[in-house]
This record gives sequence, C-alpha cells and structure tokens, in this order.
Amino acid sequence: MPIRMVARLGVVLALGIGPAAAQPVTSAKSGVVAYLEGKVYLENERLEFSTVHFPQIKENGTLRTEDGRAEVLLTPGVVLRLGENSSLKMITNRLIDTRLELLTGSAVVEADNVEKDTSITVVCKSGTVGLSKMGIYRFDAEPGRLRVFKGLADAKLGSETVEAILVPGGKAISLAGDTATAEKFNIEDTDSLDRWSSHRGLVLAMANPSAAKSASTGPAFTVGMGLGYCGWVWNPWYGVYTYVPCYGSMYSPYGYRYWSPNSVGQVYYHPPVYMGGGGPSFGSVPYNTAAASSIGSSGVSNSVSSVSAAPSSSMGSTSSAAAASSSAGHGSSGGSRGH
Repeated sequence: MPIRMVARLGVVLALGIGPAAAQPVTSAKSGVVAYLEGKVYLENERLEFSTVHFPQIKENGTLRTEDGRAEVLLTPGVVLRLGENSSLKMITNRLIDTRLELLTGSAVVEADNVEKDTSITVVCKSGTVGLSKMGIYRFDAEPGRLRVFKGLADAKLGSETVEAILVPGGKAISLAGDTATAEKFNIEDTDSLDRWSSHRGLVLAMANPSAAKSASTGPAFTVGMGLGYCGWVWNPWYGVYTYVPCYGSMYSPYGYRYWSPNSVGQVYYHPPVYMGGGGPSFGSVPYNTAAASSIGSSGVSNSVSSVSAAPSSSMGSTSSAAAASSSAGHGSSGGSRGH
C-alpha cells in the first residue's frame, strides 16, 4: 500500500483538548463505522454510538441496520451512508481496492474527493459500479438501481468483461438484469435517506475548518505529509470525523466548502479595523481571542462562513438555512447527532 495513502487516511487522535481527548482509531483501511443512529449491527453484535470506539468492517464482514442508519468511511474523501433496514458486505477493504456489496435496502455514497491511487466499487444485484469522480450516488437493492445525482459512474451488468455503461449526473440505470440503458430521472425526487445524507454532509463540512486549523497549528493528531495533515480527521467539538484535503480548498458535491490546513487561515482572518481620523489600525484578531459564534466558540466572525451556499438540488434544502447563518468553527458534539 502506498505510504502516502496510509498517511492521508488520517490516523486520528490524541488531540489533548476537551473531553474527547483520546480517539483510538488508527485504521489504514476502508470500512470504519464513524457514526450511527438507532439499531445497527456489525455481524450479530449491536453497535452503540461512541466517540472513543469506532468499529471496523473486516473483509467479508457485514453491516446491517434495522430501525437505524450508519455512516461508513471508505477511502479518504468518500463516505457511504446506509439507510434503514439495509445491509452491506465488505468484499475488500484496501484503500487501493475497496469493494463492497449492497445486499438489501439502500445506500448513498458521497464522494468529495477520489484519490488517483484508490479504487471504489459497489456491487448491487447484477451490477458492478465503479466510482472514480466526485459525486452523489444512490443505490437501491430493490429493484436494483443506481441513480447518479451528481458525478459519473461506470456500470457493468452481468459479466465484468462487458463494456461499461457510463452513467452521468441526472441519469439512472437498472442493475437488475444483464442489459440496461441509462435514463433521465428527476433529481428533485428524494426521500429521508437522501435528506439525511445531505444533512450529514453539512455537518462534516461545518466541522472541517476547526479540524483543519487544529491540524495546522495544534497538537499533531493525524499522520500527514507536505504542508499539513489531511485525510479523515477527528473533530472533538462536533464529535465527528471530517474530511480535510491536503492542499487548497474544494467544494463537496452538496455544495459545501472544505479547507486544507494550508488554506484555512482565510476563514479565521479578520481584516484590519481602522480608527477614524487616521488613527492606528489593529491587525487580524488572534484565533484564540475571537468572539464566539452562534453555534459555539468558533473563533470565526459571524460575518464569515466557511460553508458555501446551499446545494442546487432539493437534497440540501433541509440544511440550507443552517449553512447560510452559521459559522464553521468549534461546534458541540451534540450538533452531529441530529436527523
């Protein structure tokens, strides 16, 4: 496995601040169950949400839900959200070759960034779907269907030796037979799983700036490379893993912005305030002395939001107001647990 991929997964933890100071996740594989609600089972063991223990789906292991949902970290920047009464099997959990099968129910994959040296494949019914582009992908085991809200997927039906069918954003394809044609669907036609995934995407994006800030200036709590730390990074104030890109900034397919450690300073910068009459000016406000925001001690002015405007589709409508009105600093861990 390439060393930089182990680094970018983000061996998270030992932050040393706040009540959630020791997070024992040092995984260099896909399949970490990072968040759950309700009844979720790994094999036959009932899982409980915890900020100090994150179970891993091993190869050939199964994760299933009853009245519950689960968020599973795949490769850096790619997360799968499993709906109610659903199940999946992890075929392989290597970063360079992550393959899983949706056995029952439904799942949404949010791909914020797909690394060049990673591979993500989802098997559903007779279809084998490769995900190599940023996007939002919805899988349903019954009747066997893929809907691409944004992005581009390649689907092979039946034998994997057949030519792949490209499925762009706004198109759907049946995965139940040996032949199919990608057809247009209404991207406004969403359900509770789609809306929950959009909300979770917002929570992760809101947790990004303070995680990226801590990665660049605070105690080393990830394994990284280059100018800073990157990958899946633990944010103890929100109680979630968030994605931190290695360089620059980027927008998720839901329309929310993610900052890297070397670019997040733009969020926390306060322009100089000049006194009237040509008096002295004051420089940028230090991070640790900035005023609290409406959602916690963020250190970010309420006039600056690191979360972008709402997504273009109705999938993000339930979280648009929150994105527009809140700053993106240190939130409470309870903020990540809402529906």
